[in-house]
Amino acid sequence: MRIVFKVGTATLYENGRLSDRIDKIVELLSELNKNHEIILVSSGAVGAGYTKCPLDKTKLENKQALAAIGQPLLMREYKERFHKYDITVAQVLVTAADFDSRKRSENAKKMINVLLENNVIPIINENDSVSVEEIIFGDNDQLSAYVTYYFDAGLLIMLSDIDAFYDDNPKKNKNAKPIKKVTKIKDEWLNAECDPNDKFATGGIVTKLKAAKFLMDKNIPMYLTNGNDLNSVREFLKGNHTKGTLFFNGELKMDNGELKEKNESGCNQ
Repeated sequence: MRIVFKVGTATLYENGRLSDRIDKIVELLSELNKNHEIILVSSGAVGAGYTKCPLDKTKLENKQALAAIGQPLLMREYKERFHKYDITVAQVLVTAADFDSRKRSENAKKMINVLLENNVIPIINENDSVSVEEIIFGDNDQLSAYVTYYFDAGLLIMLSDIDAFYDDNPKKNKNAKPIKKVTKIKDEWLNAECDPNDKFATGGIVTKLKAAKFLMDKNIPMYLTNGNDLNSVREFLKGNHTKGTLFFNGELKMDNGELKEKNESGCNQ
């Protein structure tokens, strides 16, 4: 199965520096890469840039500059960690225009297919240094949904700083309860105000809901869980859904009999 993982800035960075969670995430993806085709959509370029050059991120040109500084730094961190598992990674920077054009999206998909056929994990990010639309309006939540659909993945797993989708704001209502499965997204959820927790994040639960709706309309499941508890992902992929929220209006079967064998050829570090 081809699976897209989305990792947010708040999951990767803590107190202005790269968190140890990145090691655990790489370990998980390397483990799953043995039986699945893995695509990683990773935020964090602006946060990485800020660790080297603390510019005022409220200015668009500064945020673009931070992304330009941080993207190679972030890729270096991933490359070094995946190297421990003898896995090659590839940097893929995209813009909204790559998905608006059928020719460009098809060419991008062919390239992604070549990488995956050769056991290379694509690490995708919006080209923040030139893509004004993303920095002002969007975020990698919706980008990961586009990647999942246009690159023929069967599942999006979104690693966040929240445990699940709740029936109310858990920060304001201590009695709020997590919803295990969402089969329909209400309009009022999508019209709520975005509430990113991290000063470098551009989304919040609303952008995750928009990503989920985009995929649900195309009959593709999305699983939202906390990036601090990666065992929830392992259990989910074994068919044990105990934590997190599944956005899907059908029945999802994740038994081993459905997993696609991977091509034995590949590129080595």
